Amino acid sequence: MKKITLLLTAVFVLSAATLYAQTAPANMVRINGGTFTMGAPANEHDIFNNDDPPHQVTVSSFYIGKYEVTQKEYQEVMGTNPSQFKGDSLPVEMLTWYDAVEYCNKRSEKEGLTPAYTINKDQRDPNNNNTNDKINWTVTWNKNANGYRLPTEAEWEYACRAGTTTTFNTGNNITTSQANYDGNFPYNNNAKGVYREKTTPVGSFAPNPWGLYDMHGNVREWCWDWYTPGSPSSRINSEQTYIDPVGPDHGTYRMSRGGAWNYMAMHIRSAYQDWEIAPSKVSANGIRLARSSQ
Repeated sequence: MKKITLLLTAVFVLSAATLYAQTAPANMVRINGGTFTMGAPANEHDIFNNDDPPHQVTVSSFYIGKYEVTQKEYQEVMGTNPSQFKGDSLPVEMLTWYDAVEYCNKRSEKEGLTPAYTINKDQRDPNNNNTNDKINWTVTWNKNANGYRLPTEAEWEYACRAGTTTTFNTGNNITTSQANYDGNFPYNNNAKGVYREKTTPVGSFAPNPWGLYDMHGNVREWCWDWYTPGSPSSRINSEQTYIDPVGPDHGTYRMSRGGAWNYMAMHIRSAYQDWEIAPSKVSANGIRLARSSQ
């Protein structure tokens, strides 16, 4: 009887641990790992010369926020709200990349999690090639930490596509009833839509197939990866499968994804790559949190 009791207890503990591992934190979605085609196919309309060509990428399971971080969430942790368009349920914006990583760490600490980043404000980052970056903190990522972090560019596109292979996760077109962008500039000469000229409350539009909101438009979302200008062929080998890529180890800009309220439709494509100097502070810059799956 004792052996049976111990066995049942072990099974229960194992099942509970498995269930815990599969349960996403509040307002986050667990994204099961997999392999997908990242990048823009040559026949996609309005692609750019710098867009990465299609290539196979495998990502491990991770968590990502259902919504962009709101002003209320940011204010509760940082004690300030830098946003141009004010509103508790609106996405926080006017964030630099450095603001984003600081928020990740401070929210992690507040919730008893291990911060994902080590931030050294006294050491200039030797991997930062941008001479106009006057902040230039050295930020390193502890990939074993369970705290909040920025998604990698590959994780972001995998989550945005949500199993789709079309230009947008809505299909080969997107309308302003599906996302917040500048409707004066529709995709591929489709019908024009509205231009709201500001952000909208997070979750105002239908989610993608994996339950994520505002992956297209509203505010663009900082990612971890560096970006260095150059031809796509110098960065990507289309015949190689990349496993959990994190971008180059040095660069000139930081990547952002998803486009924003003031972007043309072609700039909110799933494959569209955007980048900006890390200290950039504009009303298009927001954040969506990620966490590693433990």
